Amino acid sequence: YLVLIQLFLGNSCRFIAKPCAINLGIQDSGPHRAQPNAILEKVFTSITKSPDGKRLEGLSKQLDWDVRKIQRWFRHRRNQDKPTTLTKFCESMWRFTFYLSIFFYGIRFLWTAPWFWDTRQCWYNYPFQPLTSRLYYYYILELAFYWSLMFSQFTDIKRKDFLIMFVHHLATIGLITFSYMNNMVRVGTLVLCLHDASDFLLEAAKLANYAKYQRLCDAFFMLFGVVFIVTRLGIYPFWILNTTLFESWELIGPYPSWWLFNGLLVTLQVLHVIWSYLIIRTASKALVRGKVSKDDRSDVESSSEEEDVTSNSTKGIFSTSSNGSNRLNGHVAGGQWTGE
Repeated sequence: YLVLIQLFLGNSCRFIAKPCAINLGIQDSGPHRAQPNAILEKVFTSITKSPDGKRLEGLSKQLDWDVRKIQRWFRHRRNQDKPTTLTKFCESMWRFTFYLSIFFYGIRFLWTAPWFWDTRQCWYNYPFQPLTSRLYYYYILELAFYWSLMFSQFTDIKRKDFLIMFVHHLATIGLITFSYMNNMVRVGTLVLCLHDASDFLLEAAKLANYAKYQRLCDAFFMLFGVVFIVTRLGIYPFWILNTTLFESWELIGPYPSWWLFNGLLVTLQVLHVIWSYLIIRTASKALVRGKVSKDDRSDVESSSEEEDVTSNSTKGIFSTSSNGSNRLNGHVAGGQWTGE
């Protein structure tokens, strides 16, 4: 299934996302490239990508360049390895497609499930609960997807929220695997569906931003923020954690794996609080400025020329993932989405 996910990624980018991006006028052009220089290239590849003041002074004397010019060269050199807008659009497109599809699949499946309306049903007759084919495929597809995110995180550009997203993916994979092995799939489906409810809105905001539809991007981001906070700070603790911490204890008692299972769920809740704070901070600043602000975790740095003109301008708010997320891969993002 992991191979199928990767094939889906490649084909969707090639045959669907790329033509859509081209029709929207998104060009396959990256940041300004640094001028060729053997000495600086050797320092960049073999020693450091961000030289300190002492090294900059030495290079300045060696090349007879101004220190600011050398800083500009390293900035351009770091940026030229970053993904283009077309690449980021294609990545968000396939994630949007997956998140939206799996969310509606989950809603359609759970709508007829008794534990969706009464969480106590998650623990009746436990662990002797049947595993239907629809439930099995739902679980396996989600597990394969998060494994693909885990692997791609090490091959993609390393972002500032790498550790948070790594913990998130690790906890998610651990929860999916652990709940499946212990036949806690009923409550597991509730957790999966709840987390998918806001992710496709984040990817939709990214797509709108890459296509330069700023108002649509802002609208999607605000909607994402509302759904995220309601589901992660409201429904998750009072619906999911309530049944795993209290209803399970009441109906089946403190089973040996109870502590590990709930420990992973509480870890996710801590991450939800962190991300919600970042989302609220971005949204509040967006209301003041009139649009969602630039992504603070951006991997594409501002050039020296831009800094000369806008040295007093405000910086971005924070990063996205998922990671992200978020790639990403993360859950929090700004209007320019340059980090993605």
